[in-house]
Amino acid sequence: MTTAAGASAKTIATLQDRSIQFYRQMVRIRLFEEQVNDLYTRALMPGLAHLYSGEEAIAVGVCGALHQDDYITSTHRGHGHCLAKGASPKLMFAELLGKADGYCHGKGGSMHIADPATGNLGANAIVGGSMGIATGAAFSARRLGNGRVAVCFFGEGALGQGLLYEVMNLAQLWKLPVLYVCENNLYNEYTHFSETTAGDICARPAAFGIHAETVDGQDVHAVYAAAQRLVDRARSGGGPAFLLCNTYRYTGHHVGDINREYYRTRQEEQTWKTERDPIRLLGDRLIAEGLADRGLLEGMEVEIRAEMKAAVEFAMESPYPAAGEVEKHVYA
Repeated sequence: MTTAAGASAKTIATLQDRSIQFYRQMVRIRLFEEQVNDLYTRALMPGLAHLYSGEEAIAVGVCGALHQDDYITSTHRGHGHCLAKGASPKLMFAELLGKADGYCHGKGGSMHIADPATGNLGANAIVGGSMGIATGAAFSARRLGNGRVAVCFFGEGALGQGLLYEVMNLAQLWKLPVLYVCENNLYNEYTHFSETTAGDICARPAAFGIHAETVDGQDVHAVYAAAQRLVDRARSGGGPAFLLCNTYRYTGHHVGDINREYYRTRQEEQTWKTERDPIRLLGDRLIAEGLADRGLLEGMEVEIRAEMKAAVEFAMESPYPAAGEVEKHVYA
C-alpha cells in the first residue's frame, strides 16, 4: 500500500526526472544549432540551414507527450523536432554535410531529414508541405486502429497555405488523431506576422469545430501539459486539435540572415534572450524548486558540448556518397 507521503515523493521524483530530461533535450538542440551555425560560417556545410534556437521548448514539450511510434512531420526549421523525437546528432550532422552516413545518405540536407524508426516522417522545405502527410498518417492510424497519433509542426507563415484548411476539414469530419502545432515565432521570413495574418489564429481551426488552445511556447512544462492532454484526446478518439505556441527565433530566417535591423530590433532580440529564454526559465525553476543545482546544469552542458563535438567529427570523417548512387532513392 502506497502512503500519501510515498505517492508525493514518487510524484516529485517523476517531475524531477522529466524536468531534467527536458532541460537536457533543450540544451542538446541549442548546442546542435550552435555547431550548425559554426559549420556554415566556416564554409564547411553546403546550402543553408534555418536554426531552431529559442524555440526548443515546443519540440521538446510536444514530443515528450508522444510514443516512439507516433508520427511527426517537420519544417524547413526542423532540427529541433528531429532531435526531440529521437534522431541521432551524428547522423544528422552527416546529412547536413552531404555525407553517406546521413539519414538520407547525404542527398536531403538540412531541410529533408527523415527518420521513420522514430516516427519522423520528414522535414519539408515547402512551407506547409507536410500538412497532408501528417493528416494522411493520422488517417492510416485511424484505419489500422493502431492507436498512433500524428503531430504536424508548422510556422505561422504557413497559415496562408490553403492545404491546411483542406486537411483540417477532413480531419474534423473523420475525427483523425492529428495535432496541428503552429509555432508562431512572430516573423514570416522578414515580415511580422501581423502584416500577413488577418484575425485570430485560433479562430481558423475553430471554424471547422476543431478544438484549439494557445500556450506559452517558452515554457516547456506548459507545452508538455497541453500536448499531453491533446494527444491523449486524439488517441482516445476525440479527433484533431490545434495548438498555437507563441515563441521567438533568436537568429535570422536562415544562417545567412545576419543583418536583421531592417525588420526587427536588437533590443527585441535581447529581451527574448534574457527574459524569455526557455532553457534559462527551466534552469531557474529547477534550482528554485530544489530539483537541481547550478553545478548539475553546468556539468550537463559540458557533457553535451563534448557529444556535439564528437558528432561533428564523425560527420566530417564520413565519406561522401559514391557517384554511382546519384540516381538511387530518386522517384518519379
